[in-house]
Amino acid sequence: MTALLPWFALVVTLLAGWAIIKRMSTSMVLLFAGLAMIGFAVVCGVTGFLPKGVKPSGFVLFDIFDLLRSIATKQVSGIGFLIMVAGGYAAYMDRIGAARALVKVCVKPLNALSSPYLVLVMGYFIGQCLVTVIPSAAGLAMLLLVALFPILTGVGCSPAAASAVIGTSAGMTLGPAAGTANLAAKVADLDPIIYFVQCQLPVAIPTLIVVAICHYFVQKYYDKKNDDVYTEAILTKKDDDRHVPAWYAILPALPIFLMIIFSKLVYSAVKLNTISALLLVWVFTILVELIRRRDVKAVLADGAFIFKAMGGMFASIVALIICAEFFATGLKVTGLIGALIAHAQNLGLGANGMTAVLTAVVGIVTFLTGSGVGAFSSFAALGPEVAGGLGGTVSAFVTPMQFASGMLRAMSPVAGVIIAVAGAAGVSPMAIVRRTWLPMIAGMITVMIADFVFLS
Repeated sequence: MTALLPWFALVVTLLAGWAIIKRMSTSMVLLFAGLAMIGFAVVCGVTGFLPKGVKPSGFVLFDIFDLLRSIATKQVSGIGFLIMVAGGYAAYMDRIGAARALVKVCVKPLNALSSPYLVLVMGYFIGQCLVTVIPSAAGLAMLLLVALFPILTGVGCSPAAASAVIGTSAGMTLGPAAGTANLAAKVADLDPIIYFVQCQLPVAIPTLIVVAICHYFVQKYYDKKNDDVYTEAILTKKDDDRHVPAWYAILPALPIFLMIIFSKLVYSAVKLNTISALLLVWVFTILVELIRRRDVKAVLADGAFIFKAMGGMFASIVALIICAEFFATGLKVTGLIGALIAHAQNLGLGANGMTAVLTAVVGIVTFLTGSGVGAFSSFAALGPEVAGGLGGTVSAFVTPMQFASGMLRAMSPVAGVIIAVAGAAGVSPMAIVRRTWLPMIAGMITVMIADFVFLS
């Protein structure tokens, strides 16, 4: 019976992938897929699946749900809480107008450039820099549609070209504020800011250059072709823009500056972790708002918005991570991961080959579903075991997977961010995707090369 376990796990995994592609609830699909694998493993006589430190209850059914409880407790108190705080902080910065102030300050210098497609390339770089402090792809796109879109169309780029660049602005989810980046750092057992500087940046810098060059030529080519079919565009709202001082632009980025200063990178005698930095600047911003606005009730209501946003992050991302780890445990218990490692070793794929294969899987699922969080979460937890079994490093294994979860989303016609920017431009999502697929594919090839050169 135990010989059937890896095959059973493979069938369950394929069915789970099919269900996710059919846009069923990713977290529920992963939960019940994990439950099926672990349950079948128990029927086949497998024991000892509980984590270290968790004692058996005496009844195996209870043990399965004790495993789920253990995973949930670990995630909510660890990486899950970090993701909730980071997401809540970003939502608060958007609510008070600080995020929009940052975007306005960043895009202002573009008015001085004369070449339309050079402005477009610089706009792409600005968007990718902003994603470090505004990690929501859709949220950043909405801000850029207000601030950057008119500049790009005003200098001569088509609305479709401007939307394609804005749609890929969050393709590489960089920085400690991004949920997938935090998860990758946790799996690699690194501080988020260290993961950002030592793992993400070496891979991201050459990739950004390649993508920017591709954008320059691809958008110019399609603009010359001039065969986009435009309909009525969805205008972005400007009446909800809060008028805040320009110096508010520093607030969204302030936690990152503090974490860099108080880390091994600059001043190691004092260390400031991510959650503390976010909470510190949050409280500081509330005090600043009280002094500036002098409306205690409204300022405190805005301050409390972080908790509502944190709840949303739990429902959308943390719950998914919990179910994904439960699913990954099922893959381990059934022996499928061990079998994959053994076959990879026999085929001579090695760590780099397995990284390429699983990165491709994450990318394909992301493309088909329009969401990279579920795809990456499903496989990220396997990093230590696969990397250890094949002799690679965990950071080299998870970094390209994490980037694939964002970059392949930017070329998916069913991704929320692509649908949003297509509506703003008045074109179909497919018209945007035909402008984004080549830059993103070229970017992913660069990611794999840079990962091999710098991290392997």
